[in-house]
Amino acid sequence: MVFSGFTFLLLFFPATMLLVLISRNIRWQNAVLLVMSLVFYTWGEPKWILAMLAVTAVNYLCALPLQNKTLPRGVKRLLLSIGVIAGLGLLIYFKYAAFFVNAVGGLFGRSDLLAPVALPIGISFYTFQALTYTVDVYRKKAPVQKNPLKLLLYVSCFPQLIAGPIVQYGDIAAQLDDRKITVNGYIRGFRRFCVGLAKKVLLANLCGSVITELGMADTGSMTVLGAWLGAILYSLQIYFDFSAYSDMAIGIGRMLGFTYKENFNYPYMADSITDFWRRWHISLGAFFRDYVYIPLGGNRVGKLRLVLNLLIVWGLTGLWHGASWNFILWGFLYGVLLIFEKLVLGERLTRIPSALRRIFTLLAVMLGWVIFYYEDVRLGLRHIGALIGVTVTNGVWATIPLFDGKWLLLGKYALPLLLMFVACTPLAKTIADRWERKQRKKRCGYELAASVVSIGLLALSLLFLIGQSYNPFIYFRF
Repeated sequence: MVFSGFTFLLLFFPATMLLVLISRNIRWQNAVLLVMSLVFYTWGEPKWILAMLAVTAVNYLCALPLQNKTLPRGVKRLLLSIGVIAGLGLLIYFKYAAFFVNAVGGLFGRSDLLAPVALPIGISFYTFQALTYTVDVYRKKAPVQKNPLKLLLYVSCFPQLIAGPIVQYGDIAAQLDDRKITVNGYIRGFRRFCVGLAKKVLLANLCGSVITELGMADTGSMTVLGAWLGAILYSLQIYFDFSAYSDMAIGIGRMLGFTYKENFNYPYMADSITDFWRRWHISLGAFFRDYVYIPLGGNRVGKLRLVLNLLIVWGLTGLWHGASWNFILWGFLYGVLLIFEKLVLGERLTRIPSALRRIFTLLAVMLGWVIFYYEDVRLGLRHIGALIGVTVTNGVWATIPLFDGKWLLLGKYALPLLLMFVACTPLAKTIADRWERKQRKKRCGYELAASVVSIGLLALSLLFLIGQSYNPFIYFRF
């Protein structure tokens, strides 16, 4: 079940919201949300619910004794290790076992030793969330959860279950016992959801359609203009697609009384790679910072150790996205760029004109998305070569055409592309915020106008969905 499907929009969520609203207290609301979250997850593949239940159960049992002050430190570490290994072990089995085994086998001429298994949807997200619970309890950052159903609700809560944001237990523990659904919260959550739905249906899906029309997968017939247009379109698609899911998750959470942290902050406005990763998929960056980078010593170490820490973190970040060499290469690319910024440029980075920093960052990010797009690294490198007008065939270098008939797509979709460029900036939000402050001072109908716009976006999105087939979010595959 996807947020941008009619089953969710017209049946599942209205029914969930109604049942929550008529619930008498927080206990009943939690019960409703837990049942509906399990229904949401099992809608497509019921058997995979067992993996999520198993991870939750092991981490619940391992964390429960950690509140005992008399328990020896060694025993606590053992329990922590069991909980972490249970989650990561499951993730490694489903997502990485075949990749690593076949990679090693490839060294001996056998790359088909183990067939990949079907990947349970959302496993990269819910295993990380279960892990944060046990680690947070061990670190005494959060209280132990004695009620296993509440822990299962935290892990399985449907707004952020399948594609994030990654919610750390310490940030949400109190809300499992004390939250309120308010009219203002519902209205603002509804607006946020409508904006997210519009980003997915009207912008991200359009980018995907144009990429297909452009033939980005066929790097052999790519032109220079086509290569650049494809890189730009995919950069826009993945941003609007994933930020749309985050908007919808945050909006749904708000309507249900939860407060989730922001996951995007106009990343394409970043003026450095460091700044980009403070703005893009913020919850993933926070996870690797809090649970990997800082425990490794962070930046409070020597230069060589800092380089190693960054390469480990970004190698894992790339690998988290998938068991494929292109993701590993993509992760290490960012590791190298961040090392260059921190250890080579240092303070000199701030003396470079802001416009040049933003241009360089955008180009580097687009280059990264090209690598990210193609699971076959050779195709990604061929696309990168096409950006500068060259290709290699059978070891022979050759130039490629500047453009072909597909350049007309640029004119055909000029207006939507322009709107997308504007939507990547805080311009619209800045104007809306200023108008809101101005209207509030005059006590005018800002709330009504904003709600009408949101309903309009919802209606337009539903209209567009009628003609679209199944449109899962890009991050479902991770």
